[in-house]
Amino acid sequence: MNVRLRKWREDDAPVVLRAFQSPDLGRQAPWPVVTLKDASGWIASWDGVGQAFAVTADGGRVVGNVAVTKMDGHGNGWVSYWVLPEARGRGIAVVATELLARWAFDERGLFRLELGHRMNNPASCRVATKAGFAAEGIERAKICYGGVRYDVERHARLATD
Repeated sequence: MNVRLRKWREDDAPVVLRAFQSPDLGRQAPWPVVTLKDASGWIASWDGVGQAFAVTADGGRVVGNVAVTKMDGHGNGWVSYWVLPEARGRGIAVVATELLARWAFDERGLFRLELGHRMNNPASCRVATKAGFAAEGIERAKICYGGVRYDVERHARLATD
């Protein structure tokens, strides 16, 4: 499998729109992404807040996103990822998250990367674990989607891991 990371481009907006039409991703969008303009806004919103990469596979087709945000003066960053529903289950998120971690450690000089997933999302837990992020504990009722609070499992990976 040939997974690569590249910067998001304006012409990727249709992929972003399609991604956030998936119910599980739509709940996690920072605002409703229901038009191409919304999707373009999502791509543009990364400027100055972190680094997001389009994940490509299958000859360059965009199939997901990985990002690192909340980079701080202590060498920490927060990782997030998603893969289009039709591309899931093939290990793409694991490879993309590993590539992102290597970039964050080597290019940005970060030391610690963190991520979290809802406890009712075992697929995301498998991605985190397979990408070398060790489980560190449960944050009770950490996030709220649609008025429902969810426990989150925190994972982290160090540059020395």
